[in-house]
Amino acid sequence: MSLFLPRFRTMASYGPIALCFSRIAVVGVVLLGASAARSEIRVSAMVGDHMVFQQGRPVQLTGTAAAGETIRASLGAGGPAPGARAGMTAPPAAMATTQADSAGRWSITLPARPAGGPFVLTIEGSSTLKLTDIWSGELWMAAGQSNMELPLTGSSGADLAVAGGCAGLHLFVVAQATAPAPRTDVQGSWQDCNATTAAGFSAVAYHFGRELQHALGVPVGLIESARGGTPAEAWTPRAALLAEPSLRPMVDALDRAVQDPARREAMAQALVAWEAKNLYQDRGNRGEALGFARKGGGGQGWSTMALPQVWENAGLAIDGAVWFRREVVLPSQWAGQKLALSLGALDDFDTTYWNGERVGATGAETPQYWSSPRHYTIPARLARAGRNWIAVRVFDHYGNGGFAGTPAQLAVAGPGAEPLPLAGKWFYKIERRLPPIVADWESRPHLGGVDDPSSPSVLWNAMIAPLAGLPIAGVIWYQGESNVGRAEQYRTLFPTMLRAWRAAWDNPTLPFLFVQLPGYVNPGPDRDTPLGSGGWADLREAQTAALRQPRTAMAVALDIGESANIHPRNKQEVGRRLALAALRTVYGKDVIASGPTFLSVMREGHAMRVRFTSLASGLFTSDGAPPQGFLVAGADHTWHCAEAHIEGDSVVVSNPEVPAPLAVRYGWADDPPNTLRNLADLPAVPFRSDSW
Repeated sequence: MSLFLPRFRTMASYGPIALCFSRIAVVGVVLLGASAARSEIRVSAMVGDHMVFQQGRPVQLTGTAAAGETIRASLGAGGPAPGARAGMTAPPAAMATTQADSAGRWSITLPARPAGGPFVLTIEGSSTLKLTDIWSGELWMAAGQSNMELPLTGSSGADLAVAGGCAGLHLFVVAQATAPAPRTDVQGSWQDCNATTAAGFSAVAYHFGRELQHALGVPVGLIESARGGTPAEAWTPRAALLAEPSLRPMVDALDRAVQDPARREAMAQALVAWEAKNLYQDRGNRGEALGFARKGGGGQGWSTMALPQVWENAGLAIDGAVWFRREVVLPSQWAGQKLALSLGALDDFDTTYWNGERVGATGAETPQYWSSPRHYTIPARLARAGRNWIAVRVFDHYGNGGFAGTPAQLAVAGPGAEPLPLAGKWFYKIERRLPPIVADWESRPHLGGVDDPSSPSVLWNAMIAPLAGLPIAGVIWYQGESNVGRAEQYRTLFPTMLRAWRAAWDNPTLPFLFVQLPGYVNPGPDRDTPLGSGGWADLREAQTAALRQPRTAMAVALDIGESANIHPRNKQEVGRRLALAALRTVYGKDVIASGPTFLSVMREGHAMRVRFTSLASGLFTSDGAPPQGFLVAGADHTWHCAEAHIEGDSVVVSNPEVPAPLAVRYGWADDPPNTLRNLADLPAVPFRSDSW
């Protein structure tokens, strides 16, 4: 499966609707690029209130101003702030001066700071910016595809995860984009961590950062730059792909697509035809005629659901059409006034009503409709003081369905008062119930071109290159699902990408920690594979091979996958395992960070003895029974399930049908049994002793 569910999005980067109606702070103007005089000082998106910069590294600031303008920057103590860490002190203010070049670009480097804060950053020229709640600590980038992107609200235990607060974490979501060439900046803004901002942030990154913050006792900044359904080549610089003969054809294919509009049009038509054949189509809005959009309409049978969330997370395992409805009480000053309605991203299509009348709709004509935030205008004639009703019909033609944004995005705003939040309990009723789609994703046409997020280098250009050189502690990476089926190529592609990132950061040992793919069974036609084989197993082996690169580490997730869910919900354990890897690899802590790892195998009569490293004082199994997941084969290369038992630091495996075993495999299938662990409760790394 080369591309799966290419649209799992959270829209945390777009911010609350309050920006549309209430005052916009100076830094908001800077970060969002609002119109201003040419001479106004601007800073890059990564510089703003609530930011974290890497402790012990010079502080790098960039921006624009009038050509030749003198720019002064100072970083000083900002006094106590909510969530300030005890014992954190701010050294005396540091200052630096520079001059904008002929194009108006400027950069300033301030001295390195130890962990601490809060600081106030002041940048002065013809105008002045004053940025607050700034901290020095550990800064990490979290990148990859949908399992890195999956928000906290889409994971298990989301409410408990933020129950105790998350002071000390600061979050930045890079807005999704593609670009034909490297850009100089991203879109997004820093946010202090709280229950609302964490809800739409990467669950893996959140749990990783929280574990680090607790272990190190310093502020932690997290930059999420991820996009679902995307292959590794999209995150790799063009020059790096061109320099590798086996990868160059991908770039050549992109160039041909860009230069051939007729081919692009043909592929677009082929994609429409594929979707019509493989995905559910909306056969008409029956609910409107039945009164679902009106207060009290639609009869009985309405249930409740907390929004925003995709309805699968609420136990509604269906595709099709679902109506959502709730009451909204407007203040008297909004009566007869035009209002702005924000619903966040709706997955996939919607028709939205206010007091029974349509006020907006989004369909397949909208690019990336599944992740496009809905902003609709409520006409003044429909705005009544007191009780009003909003209704939203959502049609999901595959994958997750429902409200995929954040609580802050779900609101209605009018003049002269704070926006009214719409997050919380809604009523819902199913109009059309369809079983979850099973599609042949491998046959899905790809448009190609620089606006296709699967194309080579386009995500690197837009979402990573602008950050290259920013002092960071390291990278956590969760990706590979979209490269399943191309494991041999991934053996070259993944290390090529990794080395290219390090070159861009001018740091050949930039820490790079990644997640190995969890267990999953593709529900498509190739779901039945021979024993001891599987495209996901091959890709996991390619990921393991990347550990030959210096300062890398891998978090095994085979045991916490969900056979029928490509987005397993236990992201807390993934984050914990990545944090263990960081504590050991980056911070030199004496912790066990990996499970039993294959060392050697030796034939002993009719059995094979497998020895391991990373034992953490011994081996055991997750269920207390003999280890499951071992396979043995003889000269015929036919794999058989093995009986296994633990003996000290080794596992002895055998099968009566293989009297002369030659090779052993463990955890070698798309979603195999795997129960072997060490006493640090970390799972064994899948392996094979053969090269067949």
